Amino acid sequence: MEITVEISYFPLSENHQQQIDEFINALNKNNSIKIEPGMMSSLLTGPYDEVMKLLLREIKPFMVKYPSVFILKMSNSCSACAKV
Repeated sequence: MEITVEISYFPLSENHQQQIDEFINALNKNNSIKIEPGMMSSLLTGPYDEVMKLLLREIKPFMVKYPSVFILKMSNSCSACAKV
């Protein structure tokens, strides 16, 4: 099953743009998931298990390292899912 996750990351510190870039770069290390960065959120599209593994692996280190807010929305029925 293909899914799309819309994710917004809001680091609550002074160097927030650097931390956002660091997070996007960490997500981009996985070649089986399509990443579309945007101004306020990014879209991750790929196989359900791969997307969930990536989120589990990458979100926690940022929450441990920085005070953070993450907002996620998931869908298996959006037009972006059909493009993969």
